[in-house]
Amino acid sequence: MSALAAPPAAARRRTALPARLVAGLAITGLLVGMALLSLVWTPLPPTKIAILAKLKAPLEHGLLGTDHFGRDVLSMLMAGARNSLSVALSAVALGGAVGTLVGVGVAACRGTVEALLMRACDVIFAFPPIVSAMMLGALLGPGRLTAIVAIAVFMVPVFARVTRGAALQIWSRDYVMAARGAGKAGPAITVEHVLPNISGQIIVQATIQLGLAILTEAGLSFLGLGAPPPAPSWGRMLADAQTYLAQAPWLAVVPGATIALAVLGLNLLGDGLRDHLDPRRSLGR
Repeated sequence: MSALAAPPAAARRRTALPARLVAGLAITGLLVGMALLSLVWTPLPPTKIAILAKLKAPLEHGLLGTDHFGRDVLSMLMAGARNSLSVALSAVALGGAVGTLVGVGVAACRGTVEALLMRACDVIFAFPPIVSAMMLGALLGPGRLTAIVAIAVFMVPVFARVTRGAALQIWSRDYVMAARGAGKAGPAITVEHVLPNISGQIIVQATIQLGLAILTEAGLSFLGLGAPPPAPSWGRMLADAQTYLAQAPWLAVVPGATIALAVLGLNLLGDGLRDHLDPRRSLGR
């Protein structure tokens, strides 16, 4: 066979990135770039009030117009991306870390401890993050910390279930049984064998949960339980736009479409990563 012959179809499938992964990377990269850019530049200060320029249509005053206080919508959208992504990342990191520790811990310690911890996760999972945030808001007051903790608490049982199921599969493998036979303790096996083999599933789950966290943060901000004013937030932009839907519909369309795009991009990214990391895909099935 010639050295210049085309690679087999199976090899091309192994090297080609899934279309969903490429699309998710593009959308998520755009939103992350917008959030990072807002750290150093926005068309106008996001909190600058100009009453004389209020409710200007897109292109009439700035690219996306102004709100009822004359604030530039594009600048607020960019700053809101920074706020939404920072809250979502913090919440998923916190909830994912705790949930992963619980999941691998109960997989290593079967029996009563496993049953108690998983039932506790079921109880936590029964309370949506909105309800958790309302209870925390009564104790801590509304703010970024309240939103982060409320979303993180909801993420713990999600990651605990995923990591427990994946870890149990690894614990049944021959090399883990051999390590146990050699006298290795559970924590050492977890660190050396279990976590490295389930890290891909944890990353995929974290990516998907980021989209849910952004959506939840927007809902909390919409209800006034997120970052307090004047910090820009996509959810608060939607809440403020309710009064002006007929007069200035772009005030609701722009943040609403951005939230939908962010969730879509992260879901595509998570699904694409799952396809790319799936070992069955490399076999052409």
